[in-house]
Amino acid sequence: MPTNHPTMAHFTRRMSSVHKETKPHEKHPRFGNLPLSTSGPQDCALTGAALLNTPYLNKGAGFPPEERKAFKLTGLLPQNVQTLDQQVKRAYQQYSTRVDDLAKNTFMTSLGEQNEVLYFRLIQDHLKEMFSVIYTPTEGDAIQNYSRLFRKPEGCFLNINDIGRVHDDLAQWGSPDDIDYIVVTDGEEILGIGDQGVGGILISVAKLVLTTLCAGIHPNRTLPVVLDCGTDSDELLNDDLYLGLKKPRVRGKEYDDFVDAFVQSARKLYPKAYIHFEDFGLLNARRILDRYRPEIPCFNDDVQGTGCVTLAAIMAGLHISKLKLEDMRMVIFGAGTAGTGIADQVRDAIAADSGKLKDEAAKQIWCVDKPGLLLKSHDDKLTHAQIAYARDDSEWEGREGHDLLAVIKGVKPHVLIGTSTRPKSFTKEIVQEMASHVERPIIFPLSNPTRLHEASPSDLNEWTKGKALIATGSPFPPVKYEGKEYEIAECNNSTCFPGIGLGCVLSRSKLLSDKMLVAAVKSLAAQSPALRDPDKGLLPDVVNVREISVHIAKAVIQQAVEEGLATQEGIPEGEEGLEEWVREQMWDAAYRPLRFVEKSGAGRHARGEMGVAGAAAQV
Repeated sequence: MPTNHPTMAHFTRRMSSVHKETKPHEKHPRFGNLPLSTSGPQDCALTGAALLNTPYLNKGAGFPPEERKAFKLTGLLPQNVQTLDQQVKRAYQQYSTRVDDLAKNTFMTSLGEQNEVLYFRLIQDHLKEMFSVIYTPTEGDAIQNYSRLFRKPEGCFLNINDIGRVHDDLAQWGSPDDIDYIVVTDGEEILGIGDQGVGGILISVAKLVLTTLCAGIHPNRTLPVVLDCGTDSDELLNDDLYLGLKKPRVRGKEYDDFVDAFVQSARKLYPKAYIHFEDFGLLNARRILDRYRPEIPCFNDDVQGTGCVTLAAIMAGLHISKLKLEDMRMVIFGAGTAGTGIADQVRDAIAADSGKLKDEAAKQIWCVDKPGLLLKSHDDKLTHAQIAYARDDSEWEGREGHDLLAVIKGVKPHVLIGTSTRPKSFTKEIVQEMASHVERPIIFPLSNPTRLHEASPSDLNEWTKGKALIATGSPFPPVKYEGKEYEIAECNNSTCFPGIGLGCVLSRSKLLSDKMLVAAVKSLAAQSPALRDPDKGLLPDVVNVREISVHIAKAVIQQAVEEGLATQEGIPEGEEGLEEWVREQMWDAAYRPLRFVEKSGAGRHARGEMGVAGAAAQV
């Protein structure tokens, strides 16, 4: 159901639960003994410089007097004890002096390596401003310059020349219970900037930052991985400073065996971990996902994340249009990984809601790509993901042309999605043709970056006389028509994939099913501001993302329980109890009290070994 979202200032400063906000020194009375509980004091066996050099325990000048004495810090810090708010103020001033966004990105990386809580709290307090610096587009610049900016390694580097070492290299990162969330990439198709080879490790790092920022995934229980298979980028191959394998990308059976070695080793070493595939190439993304989905809890944000957040916006638009999903007609312009991923999520939702077979539901979707409308006669020109949406040639016999305008005229769609990266391809003629057949055309130009959008929201609004329901792939200001203002929703995957991951992690689900994804989509759609006011955005703002993630995680967990996929014991049945159970296990950017313990009886977290390679290697 729709929720009332807090203001940004309240959102960025509030804890995941009331208990943690009001009683930081006490464990939660009901859920405080959970392994991922985040209330009350935490054990620490480190003292002195070792403690200051452990990012997830370090408080810097924020250590209170009693902890400075107990942990032998009195001579290692300036005397004045600072609040976290004061530290954030100082860090923001330092951040603001950086000359450009790439320098700011580098500053933030350095801060995260020193003080994890301060890093995330700074971002939370300035989320709107910093999102584009810690993620796209600036993270793309950092990835392109990875080998030139390199200072210290982050994450796990696996290379295809050493397939026999995959298990041992992964084993360095902890014991079986230490890792909850793995993001892995092969660096082939990064953020729309193409093949970045080993630099792709930074997209794995950035995605994990978002899972913590947006859903409270514990940052020291995550693992970024890059599968270095070579690169087809001549620029990288000819760069003396390039740090990855200097060879063309390996493909075929050797590549598949390498990916499988990673998946099987990760599952054996970290059986509770959820695996998130990121920025694999067009020919591999869907194929790899389809191979492992029936076996392990896994997710591909390019395929499923984009599909889920777009479907949520579509559902909100259909609610305003008073149209059922099972009666909708949709055209997708650009049938690559994102386009077919959206098609899949819409098809699966139609099937789940209506009881139709997936093949039947797919008939409500028309995909247009480089050759025009996808037809069965295109045969071997179709990718694995496109085959399900290729139309029988007989359907289009006698019609004029296969281009987008011809398809709009023939199909009369309610929804038009752009994932083509062809700027201005939604022309006035195409948009007005669509609007002539439906009362509230739902039009989403989603290609990124902004310069590649299929149409600007202002043009769409003008051409449809304010009737279009619009969502975009990048943030846009509101648009006006005849004095009336309309908010533009952003299809930001970060409002969806972190909550899905949180639900899978907390439930320890054996798989991520179609129905779990649909549950997540419905939860996101239910939080749409447009349900209360049709002139508001079709999706909630990213500044409210932690609250959004709580409700998505709840929906995912409930569906996992219903399907018998959840393996975690003690999941509360009631709504209120489940919500507090979720909140208690979400990591917060706040300093928790430290309790000294001797190293001999301390766990890995207390010894500062979480997220540190080689600290507790498995055999």
